Amino acid sequence: MFTAAERLIALRNLKPKRKEGFLKVISIFSFIGIMLGVAILIIVMSVMNGFRTELTNKILGFNPHIIIKPYNNEKIDSKFRDRLDKNFPNIEVLDSYSGEGVVINNDYAKGLMIKGLDPENKKNSIFLRKILIEGNINKIKKGQIIVGKELAIELNLSIGDKINLLSSVYIGTPFGGLPKQETYSIQGIFSSGFYEFDKNVVFLNLDETLYFFDKSKSDINLEIYLSNPLKANYIKDKIETINNNFYVYSWIDLNKSFFSALKVERNVMFIILTLIIIVAAFNIISGLTILIKNKTKEIAILKTLGLSSSSIVKSFFLTGFTIGFVASISGILIGVLFSENIESIRVFFSYVLNVEIFPSDVYFLDELPSEINSFSIIIIFIFSLLTTSLASLIPAITISKMNTIKALKYE
Repeated sequence: MFTAAERLIALRNLKPKRKEGFLKVISIFSFIGIMLGVAILIIVMSVMNGFRTELTNKILGFNPHIIIKPYNNEKIDSKFRDRLDKNFPNIEVLDSYSGEGVVINNDYAKGLMIKGLDPENKKNSIFLRKILIEGNINKIKKGQIIVGKELAIELNLSIGDKINLLSSVYIGTPFGGLPKQETYSIQGIFSSGFYEFDKNVVFLNLDETLYFFDKSKSDINLEIYLSNPLKANYIKDKIETINNNFYVYSWIDLNKSFFSALKVERNVMFIILTLIIIVAAFNIISGLTILIKNKTKEIAILKTLGLSSSSIVKSFFLTGFTIGFVASISGILIGVLFSENIESIRVFFSYVLNVEIFPSDVYFLDELPSEINSFSIIIIFIFSLLTTSLASLIPAITISKMNTIKALKYE
């Protein structure tokens, strides 16, 4: 594609003479700008991808993929369950019930999500063992409760302590309606890795939960777990065709706005950060323009010696393209290395600066996530090359319009 003469001219252009020190500075800043732009883009995209993946895993690990709730006095009976088993043999169906309550501890009151688990279901036992960090139980018995790590820290709770819960259900008394109140013994403390869950969710026995909210077996919801959670909406639509008198929603429905916001933020960050590469590309344009202006005489001599205008254009294009290519490769290496070690870097700077970087109560995660996506890196690399190629081509084309006689006369 490029002849030996064209490569030699490009190499000479990349090594400006001492009197052309200003060109060297422009080339260096162009190189640094493109390299940093590519590296920052990769780091930001990796963190955004890590956020999405980590939050998805936390949500999927903590919540069912599909929830079926009865309404309009319709009950989830054995016939409906049989039809689910017949139409979807690979799904797992669990009984559950959730509601809102208030925990009271000394002078402290806080709203909570109370989730009932069926103690006889093996999946629940496996789930509890997976997230439990204190306590040694396989099942939640009556009168027992499992709380999150953040809630335990906030209320200074430990295994064996007792807490009071207020239900949203009122019971009649001689003094009027009062919220139902029960005392539970803490038998376990869990950590899901998701700050909001660890602070705002507690687990009770399913029968205990129904009693606490004054509900019956007919009010039980069905939780469905799939081998492929990404098919949740497809399965949900199929379930609705079996019986449209139930309220059916998936984990995707519950978190649609959240993940849409993440996607918009990632796209906006990509657009904003690409401006770094574009600004650096303008440095290439200005640098090559000055270089061509300073080498007008040399260019004219090369033309008179028989070198075609297209070859000279290609040589100067190769000059700018080389800067962009090497800078892009360097940026990819820096971005990938930084992304792979971003949590260690965060911990280091937090320790040195004595500042909490990436607080878990704000970002919902205990660690700064990062996921390197090969497709994103390829897109960033191609965009960088296209930008620098265009920036190199624009000033190089002006050489073809140069008048050789005038150039030699005035130089």
